[in-house]
Amino acid sequence: MRNPLIKKLSLAVLASTVAFGSLAQAETRVTYKSAKSTSSYYQMAVQIAEAMKKGSNGDIIVTVEESQGSVQNVMEATVRPGNYVFTTPPVLVKLANAGKAMFKDKQNPKFATIRALFPIPSLTMHFVVRNDSGINKFEDLEGKTILIGKGSFGAREGAKYLKLFGLEGKVTLANVELSNAVPALKNKQIDGFVTAGSYPAPNVIEAAAGTGVKVLTLSDAQIKKTKRTKLVIPAGTYAGVDSDVNTTSLPVVAYTTTNMDDATAYALTKNYWDQKAAMGESNPWWNGVSGKMLENITGKIHPGALKYYKEVGMTVPATAK
Repeated sequence: MRNPLIKKLSLAVLASTVAFGSLAQAETRVTYKSAKSTSSYYQMAVQIAEAMKKGSNGDIIVTVEESQGSVQNVMEATVRPGNYVFTTPPVLVKLANAGKAMFKDKQNPKFATIRALFPIPSLTMHFVVRNDSGINKFEDLEGKTILIGKGSFGAREGAKYLKLFGLEGKVTLANVELSNAVPALKNKQIDGFVTAGSYPAPNVIEAAAGTGVKVLTLSDAQIKKTKRTKLVIPAGTYAGVDSDVNTTSLPVVAYTTTNMDDATAYALTKNYWDQKAAMGESNPWWNGVSGKMLENITGKIHPGALKYYKEVGMTVPATAK
């Protein structure tokens, strides 16, 4: 005859196993591949991880991984299992699926499994000049000394715009690191600098507070010529800049793949938008993100995220459904 004590112990072990299994099952683990640890986008990833934990009462745990760039993030989407989330400009997903540019000879059918979740702050172009520089529009940059930096997206875009707008060779490019832009501006070593980042950009805030600056606005014709996305920096974003600034941006989106189930994609998307306002209180770059940015998404949005957007009435491009 079976010992009643053994039977009780067996039932207790079974109950604890079920309870532990339910607990483990309730916790969802996500890997978030972002950018270099020194970048603002890595800081954003950490903020998102904290917001997901808070919004889900600890049920969603996001591990942030450093990345060498968006191309690496997209390439890893073909091999990473489970809940892999990564950030990239939508144009790179489009190029990957087409096997063009940096993805030439790297075609992979798994690129077609990439799905969007939500937009994050865009890389926003800032053309910052001293108030006393006499520069009010792009044409006034001729004969001036401008810092555009080296190797970054902002440096490449800055050089491209000078060429597009007929200023190549007519502007003195300062041989100063972008990290020294604010003191160089204050000391009148330069008349202005070009920087790209989510707005409000810390170096522009610092320059506006300590020196007094203008942020140049682009005409619609100039923006069209750049083939970038128009973005409006609201008046008052920077001290002394009392008018809206029309500029260009490179949208950035958080993506996953079809390996992620609908419930997880829904929870991530809902928590992101629910926590965005709180994130914006301590980090203003989140305040520039809106549902309108869903228009920038190329490719498909994950069905779980689509469910959330439908529930709250956000407009989704027909091509993304």
